[in-house]
Amino acid sequence: MSGGFSLENTKPYKLYSDSTCDLSKEILNKMEVTLLQLQFEVDGKKYTAEEMSMPEFYGKMRADAVTKTAQIPPSVYEQAFEEDIKNGYDILYLAFSSGLSGSYASSVIARDSLTEKYPEAKIICVDSLCASTGEGLLLYYADEKKRAGMGIDELTSWLEENKLHLCHVFTVDDLKYLHRGGRVSKTAAVAGSILGIKPVLHVDNEGHLIPLAKVRGRKQSINRLADMIKERVGGYENPTVAICHGDCIEDAEYAARLMKGIFGKGTKVLMCYTGPVIGSHSGPGTLALFFMGDHR
Repeated sequence: MSGGFSLENTKPYKLYSDSTCDLSKEILNKMEVTLLQLQFEVDGKKYTAEEMSMPEFYGKMRADAVTKTAQIPPSVYEQAFEEDIKNGYDILYLAFSSGLSGSYASSVIARDSLTEKYPEAKIICVDSLCASTGEGLLLYYADEKKRAGMGIDELTSWLEENKLHLCHVFTVDDLKYLHRGGRVSKTAAVAGSILGIKPVLHVDNEGHLIPLAKVRGRKQSINRLADMIKERVGGYENPTVAICHGDCIEDAEYAARLMKGIFGKGTKVLMCYTGPVIGSHSGPGTLALFFMGDHR
């Protein structure tokens, strides 16, 4: 074709992710992205994130409800992708970290099956190695770039080059939820509750949740998150950063003030709930900060 463009450059594509991106409805309504829903259970009953409000979910957790989560099966990916492929679109899917879920592996199974059926279609699955609103912030940037005209291959390259610069630092208010998920021992959980110990964690380059430090006191743990930002941000500019919280808005607002102090008052802060899939394992009082930095 004249002008240096090809069919590959001009074919439209759809941007996909999943409900673990933990972005608010207000933010998602302004984006051009399709989310696939991971299910969760509360006391044996299955829900998606659209079927239960976050205050209700965390209220049930505080009342000691039993929560479980499930990955997205290949059939769900295949059905969703195929509909858009039939309508002439390519697919770019940004997946929840393979270090925390089997959903990315399921998407690859669906991709391979559909590629045999539709060899002319381009289906790209990117393992974000991110979680919660870390995945969401990466998706937010991807949506901005797609709407600005970035093609599927260029955006894929950008995601692969930048995903390990999406830093996740967080703390939890009660160790018992991490104990349920096998992240800390029962002894550590009981001792932490008695002594007011708050763990500080991050997501590493393999997409796993990794404890880094133990801090006594809630406010001190949030201040430690701000210190971790300063250690990691390097020369990166952050016009947009993100916070997610497990139904602890006052703590989130305090953290937002800290982030604006670091990045500048003009920095945009995306404020969201920690969704039920991550929240099932981290519990009420989870507070996580996300930003672009030199290293995780």
